[in-house]
Amino acid sequence: MNFDKVDDTNFLLYAAKHYDNPQYYDTLEFYDDLNRFKYLKRLFNRYEESGELKERLILNHLIVLYNMFGPATTKLLFFKLDGYYRYLKPFLILLNQMPDVMHGIGIENKTVRSSDIESDENIVKILGKI
Repeated sequence: MNFDKVDDTNFLLYAAKHYDNPQYYDTLEFYDDLNRFKYLKRLFNRYEESGELKERLILNHLIVLYNMFGPATTKLLFFKLDGYYRYLKPFLILLNQMPDVMHGIGIENKTVRSSDIESDENIVKILGKI
């Protein structure tokens, strides 16, 4: 199994390999933590559709994910939030987790460069007040 990239065929295995929850009791907790990726996508989608940004809730989900999956969280985020990078980037910069380059995303094994992602200016402004 190639763990240099993340795609639909190995997402769960990649996430499980990097999962570190000292209070882990059962697989339900693992799946609850995985659902945070879905919640982030919904929050970014809501922002895209209505302009309503729940920045503190987004930050909370991101912090929990980084606590559970460590640095591998970034690759998991880029895989799960494809299409929302311009919203994600300002949060990752705030958390000091935005890489210059991210390799091995998706089935096409694409490379994402930070310099190619234009940050949403409204989110940058909102996060600048935190």
